[in-house]
This record gives sequence, structure tokens and C-alpha cells, in this order.
Amino acid sequence: MKQLVLAYRDILAQHTLFGTGHTGTLIAETTGLPVTCFNSGPLGGDQEIGALIAQNKLDLIIFLRDPLTAQPHEPDVNALIRLADVYNIPLATNLGSAEALLRAADAHFLDFRQVVNGDESRHDGYPAE
Repeated sequence: MKQLVLAYRDILAQHTLFGTGHTGTLIAETTGLPVTCFNSGPLGGDQEIGALIAQNKLDLIIFLRDPLTAQPHEPDVNALIRLADVYNIPLATNLGSAEALLRAADAHFLDFRQVVNGDESRHDGYPAE
């Protein structure tokens, strides 16, 4: 995660960032960018992110995870992934897809969300570019 956010700091700086406990703090400390931090995942942070998804307040999600290690809050993780699918929010679960989504966001390839949902779906309060 540290390498990803350092490599794409300039792109991330153009967006409002959210993160669960440790991850959000790590991103803020690594990049110096402001991050709204929720609880840690097992303590409800995944559900807080899920609420933003259900309100259609996120343009993309990067949720890196180790697919070979079971997580104690796996049902919450699966619910988050399911919500992203329901609301058509692009979701990256590995470094390759995270890089592709960040580059897509920078090139405005994700602007379809404003066309489909209207400007009110933007989480940052700014009109579509």
C-alpha cells in the first residue's frame, strides 16, 4: 500500500480520500494527504465504507487484501464487495487493478459515474469536470 500511494500521490491528491483505521492512517502518514479515517475493518470500518457505497458517495474503491489469508471479518469484506457490484463502483482488490483504476481516474475514464448518476453522486461536492 505504501508503494502504491507514493507512486500515485499526485493522482490521489486530486481526490477526497477515505480509509479504515490503520490503512487510512498509513496513507495519510505516507503521503501527507488528508484522509478521513473510519474505524478499523473488524470494528465496523468496512460497514462505514459500505454506507458510503450505499449512498453512492464513492467513485472507486481500492481494498487491497491477501487472498491467501482468511480475515476474521470476511463476511463484512464480502458485503462491501457485493455493494460495490450493486452500485457499479469500480473496485480494486490487488495492486494491478488498483494501478489500472488510479490511471483510469486520472484519465477521466470513470466519468461514466457522473453520466449515470448525475453530479449529486460525487462525494467531493465539486461539479463534474
